[in-house]
Amino acid sequence: MPPSSAHVPRRHAPRALIVATGNPGKLVEFRTLLADLPFDIRSLGELGIASPEETGASFLENALLKARHAAAAVAELRGAPSPGCAAIADDSGLEVDALGGAPGIFSARFAGPGADDAANNAKLRSALAGVPAEQRRARYRCVLAFVAGADDTAPLIAEGTWKGRILDAPRGSGGFGYDPYFWLSDLGVTVAQLDLDEKNRLSHRGMAMRALRDLLTARERSEQEPAGDGPSPGQGGGGG
Repeated sequence: MPPSSAHVPRRHAPRALIVATGNPGKLVEFRTLLADLPFDIRSLGELGIASPEETGASFLENALLKARHAAAAVAELRGAPSPGCAAIADDSGLEVDALGGAPGIFSARFAGPGADDAANNAKLRSALAGVPAEQRRARYRCVLAFVAGADDTAPLIAEGTWKGRILDAPRGSGGFGYDPYFWLSDLGVTVAQLDLDEKNRLSHRGMAMRALRDLLTARERSEQEPAGDGPSPGQGGGGG
């Protein structure tokens, strides 16, 4: 069930929001997590726009790169003036302690450019061959970036992490990526064995999205409030 909208201010009509992904699994998660916010959500994949090369050196750099690319590409597609429409992007991946934090930002292409989930998981199994269970600690990490347009100088940033360990054989058929191998010891299941609502509640992306929702809600509210005339008498205007 999507988060409560009790405190979410709404506009009269939803605004376009582009999710910078061609991954249908991620798009489903984004639509579920943002269901009650005032956005008409589309993805780059739905619009036939290719994702950019991820040249950043961190999850944050890649998330911002993808969000700005999406906003600019959709503006060009629609012939809209700069800065274009709002966009949101995540850069997320798997960090395995025994592999020095790899695959990290290369999670989607661990087995090489264009690699699919099966190839990436096969390389992960190979890299961890012989590593005992207690040394297979890992975490999923997600960094989200929201830009109001390609030139947004104050993007909203949120992050979440989810701890687990890596199995040597898959369990479950849900999710995507490394989910069948990511074991949640406290629940006794892999991520691929969770239903979507439970995954969204617990996941790194769910954590980051809830933090970003708070930031978006605050921005929406501030944009709808009338401008004031400055601090009232007796109110300070500076920090402390």
